[in-house]
Amino acid sequence: MTVNIALVLVAVVVLTMPVFAIVSRGRVGDREVATRPTTVILGRWIRDWVMWLIAPLERSLVASGVSPDALNVLGAVFGLAAGVAYMRASTALAGWLILLGGLSDILDGRVARARGLASRYGEFLDSMLDRFAEVFAFVGLAAYLSVTPAGALAVTLAAGSSLLVSYARAKGDAVGVACRGGVMQRAERLVLLALASIFDRSIASVAGWAYGTLIFATVWVIGVGALGTALYRTVVIARALRTGNRSSR
Repeated sequence: MTVNIALVLVAVVVLTMPVFAIVSRGRVGDREVATRPTTVILGRWIRDWVMWLIAPLERSLVASGVSPDALNVLGAVFGLAAGVAYMRASTALAGWLILLGGLSDILDGRVARARGLASRYGEFLDSMLDRFAEVFAFVGLAAYLSVTPAGALAVTLAAGSSLLVSYARAKGDAVGVACRGGVMQRAERLVLLALASIFDRSIASVAGWAYGTLIFATVWVIGVGALGTALYRTVVIARALRTGNRSSR
């Protein structure tokens, strides 16, 4: 039942893509998306589509006067709930909660800017609560996958490397070099982990795998990709500081 509902929801969402392709033809893309780096996993068109898809919800939140702080806190709560769901082996639920947390993360900044409430305080709170949400989810994943040493190693690598990605960006900003590139940024990590968690059991049943196999493999991909992203940012920032070229990347 849960798998069927998930498939229906995903199918409905995917079917909006051709609609977006038609209505967006000749239109300028989302201004915020244009300022952010893209990756092979989440290109600019995909990000524009997501912004178009959630636009009605965004307008509703702005009109109702919802506080960006409330959305920030909600994102952390979703991360905590996802961690608990992993601990209880409710992996599909954990995946949906991760997606809801990611949605809250997108909306908090957009609502703040739309209402003229963007500030350094909000930027700091947003960044910190994002890290809390991610750690909460990884703690739950550790409980779920640590039945084997390889599972524990995968979660440790993914969690540590993800934090290194964020730290490289923060430290780069602190020394005057903006570097936000890399293949495994936060959005990519959230999407991959959420989708793997939602469809793990259905794919395992068809393929004859043990439950958790897809999640295990995805966590390894996230860990290796995030480590590579952290190394990339380290090299770019160090090179920029050495040469004096502090352009954003």
